[in-house]
Amino acid sequence: MKSILVTGAGGQLARTFKQLSVQYPDYQWRFANRVELDLADEVQIEKKLAEWAPHIVINCAAYTAVDDAEENPELAYAVNSAGVKALAEACEEQSALLVHYSTDYVYHNHLNRPLVEEDPCQPKGVYACSKWAGEQQALRFCSRTVVLRTSWVFSPYGKNFVKTMLRLTEKMERLTVVDDQIGSPTATDVIVRATMELVERYFDSGKKDLSEIYNLSNTGVASWYDFACAVMELAERRVKVVPIPGKDFPQAAPRPHYSLMSMEKINRILKEETPHWRTSLEKCLKELGEISKTQTN
Repeated sequence: MKSILVTGAGGQLARTFKQLSVQYPDYQWRFANRVELDLADEVQIEKKLAEWAPHIVINCAAYTAVDDAEENPELAYAVNSAGVKALAEACEEQSALLVHYSTDYVYHNHLNRPLVEEDPCQPKGVYACSKWAGEQQALRFCSRTVVLRTSWVFSPYGKNFVKTMLRLTEKMERLTVVDDQIGSPTATDVIVRATMELVERYFDSGKKDLSEIYNLSNTGVASWYDFACAVMELAERRVKVVPIPGKDFPQAAPRPHYSLMSMEKINRILKEETPHWRTSLEKCLKELGEISKTQTN
């Protein structure tokens, strides 16, 4: 039986993998939290992967506090770059497939059209630069690597935009949300299912060397304002959402204004296109108990 190691077990993506792992009974699953496998500890990474000898490593661990990274660059690079390098080297030693997640932030190239994987990357800010560096480490040091660039990730778990909006409605009657940053919200279950399709395709192909980057998101286009309005509408929260330009909501780290990603490359592989983000949002809100399981909006 093939074994899968999922890092970052406390995060929203890894928790979704754990929830859906029962749908993939042909794999032996191990979920490692930060105590069991700390990406800032290169010695521990080498030791644990030699001990566990997984066939597949799905790296859900990352330093994702975008603004805090500006104040903690050493930790951000330790986790997002140096730790990924150590993980890639250990995967190469074990002949394991490495699946690594990156971000739309790496593009930041002011091309106002759907971004393709070959477009230039001009990351800005510590978080974006550290994630870009991590991509390069993964691809350089493991000959069997898939990098998936995702955007605006949400789920019923952990901290994310959807849960933040819902929490703010408990104490505020008016929310201001940026309307000039464009992308596509992405549900973690969409990421999990696409990842497992790629994993199964890899083994079906005879485990050939692999170095690929794919964009992966839900379909559809949104601004953060559009996203917030959809949350309020579907959850029936009576809160006024007011659009504002990004310059009126200053943040420590720069945000890309347009990071809608083209899915053309991965759609040539996936059995079905990913769902529209509103469909996934409705599903998420049902899981959170914000919408009745039988209700259709």
